[in-house]
Amino acid sequence: MRFKPSDHVKLALILCVTIGLTPYYPIPHSYEKLKWLFEGGNGMQLLDYFDLIFHNLPWLYLIIATIYWYKKRQERETYS
Repeated sequence: MRFKPSDHVKLALILCVTIGLTPYYPIPHSYEKLKWLFEGGNGMQLLDYFDLIFHNLPWLYLIIATIYWYKKRQERETYS
C-alpha cells in the first residue's frame, strides 16, 4: 500500500499536535526549548538537545510533506 502525499501531510499534522506541542501547559515544550537555545543555551545538557530535536522533528516533517504534496499536485495539474 502506498501513501498519497496528502496522507503524509495529515500524519505530519497529527504528529505536530501530539509530539510537537506536548506538554501544552504552561507553554509548548518545543517553543520553550527553542527560546532557551536562542537565548544562549546556558545550562542545556545533552538530553535537552535530544529533546529539542525530538519535539521539532514533526514540524520539519510537516514542512517537507507539504512541499512534496504541493509539487505532486502541481505535476498532476500540469499533465491534466
